[in-house]
Amino acid sequence: MQFKDFIVKAMQVKVAYDKYNQANTGKAWKRENVAQGFVGDVGDLMKLVMAKEGLRQIENVDEKLAHELSDCLWSIIVLAELYDIELESSFMKTMDTLEANIESKLAPK
Repeated sequence: MQFKDFIVKAMQVKVAYDKYNQANTGKAWKRENVAQGFVGDVGDLMKLVMAKEGLRQIENVDEKLAHELSDCLWSIIVLAELYDIELESSFMKTMDTLEANIESKLAPK
């Protein structure tokens, strides 16, 4: 599977959510609503990480962690699409920059 396949699937789900929200609230989510949902998902993710580290008790934590990570990825992909960010190349560029910064800090002086 290619990253573009993830984008296509994420946007198909976004369209389905738009239809659902339109039918139930009279309006589709705007970009800021997707970002707000993402923030909530990150909070849920943190609770699951705490459970994995033994700080909370949550049943089926591995299954829920996988689900929440996927929810977060969906939000990131959708936000990138809604803001016209080419995420795949941006990610690679950012990782290259981070890697170079780390290597420069580790280099002997």
